[in-house]
Amino acid sequence: MAEGAAARLRLAGLCFFLQLLTIILFAAFVRYGPESDPGLCSPQSNCSRRDPEPGSGYPRFRDAHLQALLGFGFLLAFLGRYGPGSVATSLLVVAFAVQWALLAQGLFYFSPKGKIYVGAQSMVSADFCTAAVLISSGAVLGRVNPIQLLLMTLLEVPLFACNEFILLSLLGVSRPSKIRLAAGLLPPASGPIPHPARVSCTHQISDSGGSLTVHAFGAYFGLMVSRALRQPRVDERGEQQDAGRQPDAFAVLGTLYLWIFWPSFASATTAQEGAEPWALLNVYFSMAASTLAAFVLSPILYEEGALQAAQLQDAALVGAAVMGMAGEMLLTPFGALVAGFLASHLSLLGSRFLSPILSSRLKIQDTCGVHNVHGLPGVLGTLVGTLLAGLATADAYGGRMESVFPLVAQGSRTASGQAWWQLCALPLTLILAALGGSLTGALLGTRALRSTPKSPERESKVLREVPEDGVNPEASDEELGGSTLA
Repeated sequence: MAEGAAARLRLAGLCFFLQLLTIILFAAFVRYGPESDPGLCSPQSNCSRRDPEPGSGYPRFRDAHLQALLGFGFLLAFLGRYGPGSVATSLLVVAFAVQWALLAQGLFYFSPKGKIYVGAQSMVSADFCTAAVLISSGAVLGRVNPIQLLLMTLLEVPLFACNEFILLSLLGVSRPSKIRLAAGLLPPASGPIPHPARVSCTHQISDSGGSLTVHAFGAYFGLMVSRALRQPRVDERGEQQDAGRQPDAFAVLGTLYLWIFWPSFASATTAQEGAEPWALLNVYFSMAASTLAAFVLSPILYEEGALQAAQLQDAALVGAAVMGMAGEMLLTPFGALVAGFLASHLSLLGSRFLSPILSSRLKIQDTCGVHNVHGLPGVLGTLVGTLLAGLATADAYGGRMESVFPLVAQGSRTASGQAWWQLCALPLTLILAALGGSLTGALLGTRALRSTPKSPERESKVLREVPEDGVNPEASDEELGGSTLA
């Protein structure tokens, strides 16, 4: 009990320090941008790019935020032993990551006055970053305490912002003034402020739904952290994925939230100017096909035959992950169905045959299977997006070419050149994720940060260990059958 109280005090101290730090940084650098105040758009400015309806940016932020908070929160809750605690942990990560992401992403887009301007679209981008952190946490769930998880967030968010900035803004962009204008970093009289790195008209690498920047980066960053924190005596897949009293309920809720909010989450950063929502439709078709594919292959690969709710949740995620890059491209409904169907099979085969190799040969313990659900589909989505970029033509895209592939539309790059840059983004992201994850895992594995519980799963209980009425507080996890939120 004394050890638990000390852990809670350390967590409270870290939360106080991090919140105080962000408050100070927000006070010094963060301001509401012109997009947040119609009065800041002067009569001389070209305000035609402003949303026609006041507050129309809020629905995009709302859907992205609900997806990050509830969809990913319940995604990590299907494990019986960690279900309730993972929801609290997800809330802790979201609360800090959103604040830290605004600062980290804004760091690369300082205005001439040295300020970071934020608005609804800024929050959408911060939620994309938060989603990547939550994906990473799925690889180490049960083997890190909340202090380690907060520190992992502290280190991962700036690296995510750096990778995003390189892929979406730096490569091939030769006019710095245009970058600042599109990023919304000019003075208020210059017009409304979209968010940096999420403005379609300046994308060097088209990845609106985050196949590469969110799913692949988050998955492989978390896997490398997991490898650095490996505990040889613990069989993660067998030890931690035991049944509890509520895992199916959590998985069902998470699946419903994925189906409701993910299409709008993936299309939150695409063109909103009255065009057909290709990203939304492609993601929806892909999720439908990937879910159906789970019913095709799962009974063949697993002896139990019947699908579990968590497997359906994974299937929906796979379909969304593979559409992250290709979603806003001219994939057609047929292509979206094929991509989702193939991605689901790839994920299931990876779970059945590749996961044991990762554990035995590469010494990577992947608690929630993020490699199969996010990593592999993210890589496949990048390859699909690369193929579509190489096939893009002005006749097929029409006026949308300017928003999806601006450099191709302007004639400064060929379609094959765009495809080459899309492909080059993959190894760059994987290298940054692997190096960053390895260094982060090495830091989190130091003796000063790692707790010394009787068993590995107790490291995740600082937020959730509350005995129920009539239950011995010293009982084991198997005797408790679960825990409730503190």
